[in-house]
Amino acid sequence: MLKEQVKTLLDGALKEDESLFLIDFSIATDNSIKVVLDGDNGISLKDCMRVSRAIEHNLDREETDFSLEVTSAGAASPLVMPRQFRKNIGRKLKVRTNEDSFEGNLTGTTENGIVLEWKAREPKPIGKGKVTVQKKQEIEFSEIKEAKVVLKF
Repeated sequence: MLKEQVKTLLDGALKEDESLFLIDFSIATDNSIKVVLDGDNGISLKDCMRVSRAIEHNLDREETDFSLEVTSAGAASPLVMPRQFRKNIGRKLKVRTNEDSFEGNLTGTTENGIVLEWKAREPKPIGKGKVTVQKKQEIEFSEIKEAKVVLKF
């Protein structure tokens, strides 16, 4: 019952700001509620507080004892939803599939996957030495085991 009640409150809070979306939602056996959010334009502390209040102020602690944590998906967290990939177009990603690993710029998304592009050094077709070539790889969402944004400092 608590899960349905929290989910309803959460959905209502997310409808107020269409740019926010849910990444993960769980309730442990000790009634600790964890909500992980992301946003098309990033997510602020204010956004997390607003969602937290929308849930907490509508639950009765006299009825059910609970703890609540509303957090954003961290910068180093893996991308798990197509909407997260769309928001990161233009950024460098490291993508691992069952078969291979790729690192390149996310240049686009399709209905079923992503498009990565990068430059690579390959042997010349004729003669000695290497030449720089532009590579492009389309990867379906179903093939992605893990995808992370490569952070630059």
